[in-house]
Amino acid sequence: MLLRDVEYGDVDAYVRMRCDPVMMGELGGPLPREGMEEKVRRDVGRARAGTDWTRMIVPDPARPETVAGTVTLWPHSTGAGPISEIGWMVLPEFQGRGFGKRGVRMLLDQARDDGRWGLVHAFPATTNAPSNAICRGLGFRFLGEEDVPFADRVLRSNHWVVDPSAVPA
Repeated sequence: MLLRDVEYGDVDAYVRMRCDPVMMGELGGPLPREGMEEKVRRDVGRARAGTDWTRMIVPDPARPETVAGTVTLWPHSTGAGPISEIGWMVLPEFQGRGFGKRGVRMLLDQARDDGRWGLVHAFPATTNAPSNAICRGLGFRFLGEEDVPFADRVLRSNHWVVDPSAVPA
């Protein structure tokens, strides 16, 4: 498995992840198909600039066009100040096979080596058992439940935080 930067050709994967009712069930429902090209363009630009890390999870390095999902690390501001946030999505046919956890671990390892991200926060929905299990399994500390804005919605989420240098091997 490897992580590669998002590319312009990843629009279909974005549509499959973000416009599907099942994939977006824990995130308030599907997003509209319109705008996915622009979302990919923004993510590619931010990845190239190094401000955000949007990585495609590639199960087989010999086939970099086949993606299992995404894992992303980005800075943003909250009411409490600036934070680094990580999020991930895994397509249904790849779920339950460890790709999400391995992708998150790989990106946290890269964040540790990079040194600029500091503590990393995650906000999976309170009902998203697989994503909450990834946080527990990688040593994130549970801070509590809170309402989090996402795509013009407010989601009830668990707030987790981890120091990338403390992620277990």
